[in-house]
Amino acid sequence: MRPWCRTVLACLLAVLAAACTSPPNKEMDQAQGAIDAARAAGAERYAPAELAAATTALQNAHDAVEQGDYRLALNHAIDSREQAQNAARVAADTKARVRGDAERAMAEVNALLDQVKAWIASPASVRTPRTWRAVQQAVAQSTAQVQKAGSAMQAEDYMEAQKLLAAEKERLQKLTDDIAPTATQSSRPRK
Repeated sequence: MRPWCRTVLACLLAVLAAACTSPPNKEMDQAQGAIDAARAAGAERYAPAELAAATTALQNAHDAVEQGDYRLALNHAIDSREQAQNAARVAADTKARVRGDAERAMAEVNALLDQVKAWIASPASVRTPRTWRAVQQAVAQSTAQVQKAGSAMQAEDYMEAQKLLAAEKERLQKLTDDIAPTATQSSRPRK
C-alpha cells in the first residue's frame, strides 16, 4: 500500500472514531429545535402521534448518550429531527383542512339560521305563537353557540369550532324540518 493511501485511511479512521467518541449534541439540539417548531405549528393538537414519535426518539438519543452509545444516539437524534419535521408538516396540513371544514360548517349553520329567521319573520309564524316562541329561543341559543364557534376559530381552535358547529347544524336542521310543514301550510292558498 502506498504511503499516501495509509495516511488517508488513517485520517478516515480517526474521523470515524472521533465521531463515535463524543455525544451528538449538535444533532440532538437540532432535533429539539425541530420538536419546538412542530409544537409551534400546532402538532400537539393536529399531529400528536408524530410529535410523540419525535419526542420518544429524542429521549432515546439522550438514553443512548447516558449509556455511552453515541452512534445509536446519533441515529435516534436524526430520527427525532425527521419525525419532528414530519409532525410540523402533518400539523400544518391537518390544521388547514380542519380550518376549511370549520369555515364550511360556519357557512352552513349561518344559512340554516337565516332560513329559520326568515320563517320567524314570515306570516306563517304568527299563526303559531307557541312554535314561534320556541323557535325564537332556539335561534338565540344557536346564535350564542355560533359566536362561541367564531371565537374558537379566531383562537385557531378549529376542532372546537367544528364540534360546536356540528351540534348547531344538527339542531337547526331538525328545527327547519319541524317548521317546514307550518311554512308550506300557510303558503297554500285558502279555499
